[in-house]
Amino acid sequence: MSNDILTLWQAHRQTELPDVPRERMGELLVLDEVIGGCVAFYLSAGGALDQSRVAILEDCRADLDRLMPDLEEAAAAYFSRLGMLAGLLVERAKESGEPGA
Repeated sequence: MSNDILTLWQAHRQTELPDVPRERMGELLVLDEVIGGCVAFYLSAGGALDQSRVAILEDCRADLDRLMPDLEEAAAAYFSRLGMLAGLLVERAKESGEPGA
């Protein structure tokens, strides 16, 4: 299991959710929950992700890329870290040759 994922996850969990544009709040909160759930699963499963979670993370990254230009500095940093976590999880799954990754 990767220390960089654990370190980023701990930093993310210790950071308060910043203010985000009202019209984007629902989407961003869902992305935070979904990616966070995948990280928690990865850590509890000893560094494994299934095909469906990899696909979900890839979709979440695309959504974050679309939403990031609308965010102020604190929110951009928060959700950028979340995107980094998603990217690292996808990368690790592909490196490990997990089915469907």
